[in-house]
Amino acid sequence: MGSEYLASIFGTEKDKVNCSFYYKIGACRHGDRCSRLHNKPTFSQTILLVGTYRNPANPTQFPEGLKGDMTEDELQEHFDNFFEDMFTELESKYGEIEEMNVCDNLGDHLVGNVYCQFVEEEAAEKAVTQLNNRWYEGRPIMAELSPVTDFREACCRQYEMGECTRGGFCNFMHLKPISRDLRRRLYGKRRRRARTPPRHRDRGFDRRGGGGGGGGGGGRRHYDDDGGGRY
Repeated sequence: MGSEYLASIFGTEKDKVNCSFYYKIGACRHGDRCSRLHNKPTFSQTILLVGTYRNPANPTQFPEGLKGDMTEDELQEHFDNFFEDMFTELESKYGEIEEMNVCDNLGDHLVGNVYCQFVEEEAAEKAVTQLNNRWYEGRPIMAELSPVTDFREACCRQYEMGECTRGGFCNFMHLKPISRDLRRRLYGKRRRRARTPPRHRDRGFDRRGGGGGGGGGGGRRHYDDDGGGRY
């Protein structure tokens, strides 16, 4: 086979060497057991924070039913708070964000994944290096560069049309939407350079002790700098 042909099929289903799912969505349900190669990028504008968002309504993340009596509005507020917290922290610390998305899938390889595409590759590299030494809501952040460049290719078109029959276990991204008000504030007016901190005060970054994963309510969380978990 010629090099031009191999280049033309790279990352597609015709490619028998490289995993098309990993190339498109930066994750694969087979993980390390996949029969095809997962070519991890050495540079990219996009980073993946693995399983960082914990949805109180997701039974795979909270089998004990943390959702409780939370209404749909409260669940949306919980997600908006997380999204704003994460977006503002990443942009203020590492660089301007082009786009950020959170998966609403249930499969282990996609559940709670946060994808952040920066304007500059240098910002993504800096973010990965520093975030792997940070915590969010009592859990260490697992950050890596992602091969995802076009979220339109990574997303499930049937889901966007309300027709996906695979539900939460679809292997393409089901993106969780933020509220219109938050979208306007974060992305509006080609995004004011000086962004104010999130309005909610219960920020989750670098909480190591007793944070536990946040159900959108409850008491004040405590942490200490050495990660010892004391109250």
